[in-house]
Amino acid sequence: MIQATRHAAGMLAAMAVVVVSSSASAQSQSRSCPAPLDQARRLVLVTAKSMAELSATMQLFERASPAEVWRAVAPAEPANLGRGGMAWSHFFRRYAKAGEPLKVEGDKRAPAGIYRIGRSFGILPSSRPNYLHVTDDTVCVNEPSSPHYNAITSRKLIQPHTSVENMSRALPMYRRGLVVDYPTDGRARAGSCIFMHVWRSPTSGTAGCVSMPEARLEALQDFAASGAVVAILPQGALSRFGNCLPTGGESAAR
Repeated sequence: MIQATRHAAGMLAAMAVVVVSSSASAQSQSRSCPAPLDQARRLVLVTAKSMAELSATMQLFERASPAEVWRAVAPAEPANLGRGGMAWSHFFRRYAKAGEPLKVEGDKRAPAGIYRIGRSFGILPSSRPNYLHVTDDTVCVNEPSSPHYNAITSRKLIQPHTSVENMSRALPMYRRGLVVDYPTDGRARAGSCIFMHVWRSPTSGTAGCVSMPEARLEALQDFAASGAVVAILPQGALSRFGNCLPTGGESAAR
């Protein structure tokens, strides 16, 4: 009995070591993932067949903790990227392969990389918390020499000849939207005013944003309300992030 008890205790100890080691391995993998993905629990994965494609696929994922694997929570659906496709942002250029473009201001390409999704906005009024209601005075500054570069602000606060996007005029695109927290500045000239918004049509590219049908955008505002990140990537680059991203996914029919 004593030997059997010792044997059972040994087996339990070994199992505990396996569980602890597995958990530690998962946590180590999470820590090795790039921010902000490393701590994210909700993910919007936007992929295209190549960096030159404007047609993309978007799928939503969740996980219970950063140590868990991603689980798809909705079928893949169509989305659109910039008219020039996508280009690696300055902040994720280490993942680019030779010959793949890097994003610059005005290139009409969506920034390849992983970013936090910020506040909801729109021309339509809304009772959502922290919602940005776009009015005739709302602009996003795309002039690299301006101290307000890449910021949504009041037209009254901007110098008269500063290049801006008048957001209230962008119909139907900005009826509903989400800000992408794209960390750029004027010195890098790496692109500005990156949003997720309503598409003009199923075949229309954007100036560098991610677009989709209005109903999908409204649902995405709900999904991202408690915090989410968006990954904008060519399909062939998913494996460059190790096990940090889902590598499967369903195809979206057009």
